Amino acid sequence: MSVLKRASDMLKYEGVKSTAWRGAKWLTSRSNPFEEVPLATVFKQDVLAVDWTQDRDFKAEKPVNPGGKPQIAWVISPPGRSSGGHQNAYLFMEFLEQAGYEITIFLYSAGTYPKVSVEGVKHMLSTNSGYPTLNAEYRMYDPETGLTGDFDVIVATDWATAYAAWRYERNIPRIYWVLDFEPYFFPAGPDYVVAENSYRLGYHGITIGSWLAAKLKRDYDMPTDFYEYSVDASRYTRTNDSVRNEILFYARPTTPRRGTEFGLLVLEEVHRRRPDITINIAGWDMSKAGIEFPFVNHGTLQVSQLPELYNRCGAALVLSLTCMSLLPLEVLACGVVPVVNDGENTRMTLRDDPRIEFVPMSPALMADRIIAALDRPDQVEYSRSLAKSAEGGSWNDAGAHVVATFDKIIKRKKK
Repeated sequence: MSVLKRASDMLKYEGVKSTAWRGAKWLTSRSNPFEEVPLATVFKQDVLAVDWTQDRDFKAEKPVNPGGKPQIAWVISPPGRSSGGHQNAYLFMEFLEQAGYEITIFLYSAGTYPKVSVEGVKHMLSTNSGYPTLNAEYRMYDPETGLTGDFDVIVATDWATAYAAWRYERNIPRIYWVLDFEPYFFPAGPDYVVAENSYRLGYHGITIGSWLAAKLKRDYDMPTDFYEYSVDASRYTRTNDSVRNEILFYARPTTPRRGTEFGLLVLEEVHRRRPDITINIAGWDMSKAGIEFPFVNHGTLQVSQLPELYNRCGAALVLSLTCMSLLPLEVLACGVVPVVNDGENTRMTLRDDPRIEFVPMSPALMADRIIAALDRPDQVEYSRSLAKSAEGGSWNDAGAHVVATFDKIIKRKKK
């Protein structure tokens, strides 16, 4: 059948809009320069250089600076303004610097665009309340030269950087800073395979929460340590002692594992039952998402702006289909009831916390729990108790644990 005949049939049976949609989709699949192709976020030189079936004996060697500061090469993708994973990594880099480590950060950016520069990254970090100020040296990673310099340990931060870390010639320890199970970010295909193989490189994993550590140990025999989730109670505190009739949803449609479209179904049901409840959506600009119920669109906020928003809400819907975000504990410290999807990944990560509502992924049931949290006759008193239970929280214990893990891996001798 000719193209013209097919187009004629589509116009006849489907109408103009459907035909236009099919035509645009056809053109996009053949000529869209912005479409992300497989393995676009990793340098092919790095993947080709790594044979994960060949064992390497990564172990501590004589310190680069005997009696001086241990040297870390930390390979990481360029941090973003609202990237929780990057903010978490930087927090622990600060703990390591305070413990006497010296860090060289290699920015790993395989794509041609957006253009990344050390100066641009430093400027962004200096104007963002979510990142600490580090003394680290910055370099752009070059796949032609690999990691250059003398180091006591190499740290990879995601699956692509794991290949760059492997290429460093000396068999010094490799640490894999694992914040999520990244193969789940992709459908079955090249990215899934290469991401999964990064767990077979013989590194020592440090994960956030026990679920991820257990999964990597069970499925890939990776030695792991983990640190527990925590919350900075000096930043996230309860300041509103009134009855609350607002809710929060963390939306990030560009990150499928955060279940944004499913969450919108829950919110639609909440609004259908209780149109008086104010719905706040933060995390992404949702003004053009075609949402048919009224909501307050906060977009991407600075970390310093979050506590005020949290303190207006009585419940927060937080979904994660892989590793849970830090948001449930942060809103809880502000007196908000966290409503999260029930599963091994969420219960293990959040230690089956009785203060958190773990709910099966039924939109109707999740709407029930959200509304029930706002309708509690003791809502104010319960909110106070949630916030009180989080008082004194900090990342100091987790930071000390991570520093001790690094010390152990490189066999650091304390003075």
